[in-house]
Amino acid sequence: MKKKIKKNKVKKIKKKKIPKKLNKNPISQKSSSTDEKIIIKKIKKQPTEKRIYNTNDHVVYPKHGVGKIVSVEKAMIGDIDINFYKVFIEKDKLTLTIPINQQSNLRPISSVNQINKCVSILKTKPKIKRTMWSRRSQEYEQKINSGKIYELAEVVKDLNKNSNAIADQSYSERQLFEKAYDRLQSEFQVVLKISPDDAAKKMDKALGRNQNVEME
Repeated sequence: MKKKIKKNKVKKIKKKKIPKKLNKNPISQKSSSTDEKIIIKKIKKQPTEKRIYNTNDHVVYPKHGVGKIVSVEKAMIGDIDINFYKVFIEKDKLTLTIPINQQSNLRPISSVNQINKCVSILKTKPKIKRTMWSRRSQEYEQKINSGKIYELAEVVKDLNKNSNAIADQSYSERQLFEKAYDRLQSEFQVVLKISPDDAAKKMDKALGRNQNVEME
């Protein structure tokens, strides 16, 4: 009789272990439910990321610089109504058509405080990099096309030639400098509501450019 009782006890112990293996299913269910929640959160954030611009608002399109919204229009493509901005880039005499749902390419113009910070950046010493020019030129091009005003100011500062002691710039260096300079100047002009000449004077003063060194 004693032996039979022991066997029964062993069986009971084995039965208790079985439910522990079943605990894995709730964990997988939780992980799948959390994945679903992450997707839902992303969908909910999409509408809030949209910014409404109005006619005559100034915006910055990274690859072209400062532009002005001349109209907000609607068009029917297939069975879909599409709203879009017409943005005029005065520097290039170019009009862009940008769908409102793709306005991540646009940013509002900078604030006065951001312009003042750019002036502070222009006053700092240029960073001298000893890497190959081909690599540096790619970095400068990326900064210019990023649409970020502080990176634009850094390119102007690093490629600035403010005295005859500095070796002459190559043609490609000059092109990148003028491209960054013009874009920064146009944003200074719009934000501070000053003329192009006054914007250039403000930048040149911060850069320490000699009066004899002019933009050709």
